[in-house]
Amino acid sequence: CSLKKTATNTVFAQGVSESRLMFIGEAPGAEEDRNGVPFCGASGQLLDLMLSHIGLSRAENFYITNTLFWRPPGNRQPTQEELDICRPFVEKHIALVNPKILVLVGGTATKSVLGDSRGITRLRGQLGSIRVEGQDYPVLPTFHPAYLLRNPSAKREVWDDLKQVMAELDRLGIPRRKESQ
Repeated sequence: CSLKKTATNTVFAQGVSESRLMFIGEAPGAEEDRNGVPFCGASGQLLDLMLSHIGLSRAENFYITNTLFWRPPGNRQPTQEELDICRPFVEKHIALVNPKILVLVGGTATKSVLGDSRGITRLRGQLGSIRVEGQDYPVLPTFHPAYLLRNPSAKREVWDDLKQVMAELDRLGIPRRKESQ
């Protein structure tokens, strides 16, 4: 992917791959490119705060990555060609992590992973599935935290999505921190 030539760092993933809960976002932003860590800027801090309220943390029980591993110049929207080039690697990543729940964060990640042209507003909150390497994975699209920073009223909808994640984790017997249960 030509984005590697203009990026400072490869931003691959962070968290506990064995946790069985995987988040996939769009692409690294400026802060992520500087640090080589996904979702470490303001939107990542908001995501971490929201997830902490349902007993989740990167250090303990979730794994996070992006559909692209390099920042597009000027923080522009990824092109379809860039997403298509990286898609086989994202699919292999999903297969290797083998999540019990896959949360797609934002419209670009949702469109890229699901191959669905409907917008995130129509798809968010709907538990669906994708098939990767012969395996079905439950998928829940939700709004990107950067969207929430610009549109705080949408936090209620994301809270509903997180309650779905929490219920699915509980149904599957996947532990979270005790204090949030």
